[in-house]
Amino acid sequence: MFKDSADFRRVTSGVLLILAPLLQAIAVVLDPGTWGDDREAVSFGDNPVLAQVQSVLYHWAYLLMALAALALLHVMRRRATVFGHIAGPLVILGYINLSGLLMADPVEWWLGQHHSPEEATRIMEEMVNLPGVVFGFQMPWIFFAIFGMPVLAIGVWRSGFAHWWVPLVLAIGYGSSLAVPYGPVTVVLWSIPVIALGSLGVKMLRMSREEWISHYPVARTAPEPVKAAV
Repeated sequence: MFKDSADFRRVTSGVLLILAPLLQAIAVVLDPGTWGDDREAVSFGDNPVLAQVQSVLYHWAYLLMALAALALLHVMRRRATVFGHIAGPLVILGYINLSGLLMADPVEWWLGQHHSPEEATRIMEEMVNLPGVVFGFQMPWIFFAIFGMPVLAIGVWRSGFAHWWVPLVLAIGYGSSLAVPYGPVTVVLWSIPVIALGSLGVKMLRMSREEWISHYPVARTAPEPVKAAV
């Protein structure tokens, strides 16, 4: 497989589409903040081990989601190509920036260990509201990731690779999570996209090498010049 570029990319893409959303779903289950105090400075201090584990899982989930978005562009090589070229890079940049925000987790845990919850929250809010943090890591990049993946899935549907329900499920799962407080409901909302993206991953893993290659555009060669009769 490692010597065959088509099979390697097919298998890697399929695994990423399954693994990345699964890691995110596991992270929200393990996050002490999901079940405890909504102030992370407090909930992280209640269980520092799980706080670090969930932070690492989110970090790698978002990095792998960026690669998974890149993998989806392959099935849009022949149809919805321009759509993919616009939406794809924005989704990738969004998830990379989300990954960078995870470095705030250990800072918030440390503040919670050395200050009162109110003071730790105040300091943290001052730090994350700095213009460089807001516009460098948060806006509009968070929305490119959360809303961008369902939009990119519309292109995958238009390309004929996904069923209509895939972008709908992603929109419900990721989009609705912004409308509810981070907590037990988020577990449900971030679990259902595992089904949608996972179905695409399984489909890629079940594809033959020839089916994968068929998504490449047909090479266009210039016609040979007509030789003049002697």
